[in-house]
Amino acid sequence: MASRVTKFSKTIVPMMDRVLVQRIKPQQKTASGIYIPEKAQEALNEGHVIAVGKGLVTQEGKVIPSELKEGDKVLLPPYGGSTVKVDNEELILFRESEILAKIQ
Repeated sequence: MASRVTKFSKTIVPMMDRVLVQRIKPQQKTASGIYIPEKAQEALNEGHVIAVGKGLVTQEGKVIPSELKEGDKVLLPPYGGSTVKVDNEELILFRESEILAKIQ
């Protein structure tokens, strides 16, 4: 995970209050070893934070730093965000306010 975070964070740097997230991939086979067809796989609404912008800038010019950091596990909304492809990996850019929760 750490090498993957470093790889993507050097190519895409989110601006302001945006967060770059990689969605966690669903299980491809059951505990007993049976492969699950791609159409039957459940889309997970969890992801790992790859990179974070500096924070939200207020009208007065103050920067409110982000509450998230690289490597955090987050709960994502079912829709939204901007999809970005980097090295055949699908990443999503969200505003920090769109992310539902941080998973600990």
